Amino acid sequence: MSRCFAQRRRISVLGLVLGLVVLARADVTVQEAAGVKFLPASEVKAAFAKGGPILEEAAYKVHAGRRDAPGEAEVHERDTDIFYVVAGTATIVTGGSVVDGKTTEPGEIRGPRIDGGDLRPLTKDDMLVVPSGTPHQFTEVTAPFLYYVVKVTAPEETGQ
Repeated sequence: MSRCFAQRRRISVLGLVLGLVVLARADVTVQEAAGVKFLPASEVKAAFAKGGPILEEAAYKVHAGRRDAPGEAEVHERDTDIFYVVAGTATIVTGGSVVDGKTTEPGEIRGPRIDGGDLRPLTKDDMLVVPSGTPHQFTEVTAPFLYYVVKVTAPEETGQ
């Protein structure tokens, strides 16, 4: 595949990811939409070197995911995770149920593994959307596995 085609494909996939964020958060106000954020490549690369948040807002978060080993099973009650693989390979399990799950903070459940679920291989330029409430776990990782995670946060439900 030519370098130009690969760059256009990457841009198209990132455009799709951003479009999904906009669709998932159609209630974002005009003021929020006007809040343009820019991070230079040096800051993004530094985030990928250790893994962690790049940008966090009330309605969404953008993380530089870095895995050097498998992780715990996770469930996010309000966050939909949109993964875009930058480098490396991994296997992720989605669905099923978390074994011995414990609430680690409000709306976040972690456990040692998932029973059932679907296995999916992930490689460079793959994208995966994991809706809120769906258990997921990276079970096999070829280090370093680097990926963007866009977390779209659903509004808190208010009592009626």
